[in-house]
Amino acid sequence: MSHKTKLYILAAAALLLIVVFLSIDAGGNWSYVLERRTKKILAILLTGGSIAFSTVVFQTVTNNKILTPSIIGLDSLYMLIQTFIVFFFGSTALTMMSKNVHFLISVGLMIFFAGLLYKFLFKREGRNIYFLLLVGLIFGTFFSSISSFMQMIIDPNEFLVIQDKMFASFNNVNTDILILAFIIVFATAAYFYRFNKYLDVLSLGKEHAINLGVNYNYVVKRMLIIVAVLTSVSTALVGPITFLGLLVANIAYQFIKTYRHQYIIAGSMLISIVALLGGQLIVERVFTFSTSLSVIINFIGGVYFIYLLLKENKSW
Repeated sequence: MSHKTKLYILAAAALLLIVVFLSIDAGGNWSYVLERRTKKILAILLTGGSIAFSTVVFQTVTNNKILTPSIIGLDSLYMLIQTFIVFFFGSTALTMMSKNVHFLISVGLMIFFAGLLYKFLFKREGRNIYFLLLVGLIFGTFFSSISSFMQMIIDPNEFLVIQDKMFASFNNVNTDILILAFIIVFATAAYFYRFNKYLDVLSLGKEHAINLGVNYNYVVKRMLIIVAVLTSVSTALVGPITFLGLLVANIAYQFIKTYRHQYIIAGSMLISIVALLGGQLIVERVFTFSTSLSVIINFIGGVYFIYLLLKENKSW
């Protein structure tokens, strides 16, 4: 089976799930149902595509298939921002704040942190990408510890507002934010296009990429900025989904079975969309909203992560 045929199968599966998601239990209220469900589908398409795209690029740059962009601490920073606002200004400030302003603050601070981290990495020669991951992991733990401390001493009613931010949700996506997120993502994708040709070479490793004429530090720095923007936008839009990227990227590697990133990225994005649409249907129709989609994704992704670690260990 060719790579294109596999992509067509994934695209057909995604399209089928979209049709099912839009039409199931509509009850004739098409204007109301389509408006609400279309927002969810657009948010799923944007989030699923961004997370899968950024994860594949990040794994290629780091040359490691068991890492996700969340390792540099962006998810933890997002929760720290939400906790900080509620802790110092109260939950009213978070709920009354303009959704666009809140979105831009969250995205801006996450990108600013990632930019400082990258600048620190590339300031001196000889520091490899794993130094960035180590520093990012330390900062992520630091942010998570501060958030946990604030959440322990905060008023329980205020904590409920923060708790809603801990899990990704597609149920109440603001249309204005969705449009803003699409603009940022499409602009980032357009910027990425000029660096697309380097991915296949970067997957060979730093030394081979340099020997083949790639300006490694220049390209990698811009790839990491693209990863930071896409991860920040998807996290600020619906909340953190830690293991989704790891799950769909590795499934894409196994299913597509090619080194060509044009197929891997497209396949991982389609798999991500299928996973989110299927998961959202299960949350709504099977669990009747008694759990969140991110809980299901993180559970499956966590189990798969352990499987990958054990598999890597055996290969040694």
